[in-house]
Amino acid sequence: MAHAEQHFRDYHLLLDERAAQIFEMTDAIAERARKIGGSTLRSIGDIVRHQRLKDNDEEYLSPHKMLSELRDDNTQLTRYLRAAHETCAKDNDVATTSLIGTWIDETERRTWFLTEIVGEG
Repeated sequence: MAHAEQHFRDYHLLLDERAAQIFEMTDAIAERARKIGGSTLRSIGDIVRHQRLKDNDEEYLSPHKMLSELRDDNTQLTRYLRAAHETCAKDNDVATTSLIGTWIDETERRTWFLTEIVGEG
């Protein structure tokens, strides 16, 4: 049995757990934006216009390639979160700054874990 097939269930559970973390972040972001008078994303088109991480629409990716890309996306997400953290701190938005600090920690943990899995750490 190939390595990827042996770990299919493990990878599936890993990705489900990571997706749940990110979904929770998006809900909290929307709530925070509304509380401070900002606007939230309104449609799929709006999401596309604001998207910074690129989609990969390849029909097949090896598990190693997929996990490597996910690791790289999390590395980039950490950069975006750090920039947002800095902006919120400058504006004395303590609540959002605190939330983003937690998200940075979670994203760095995901990045480390993915790095260990793909064997480049």
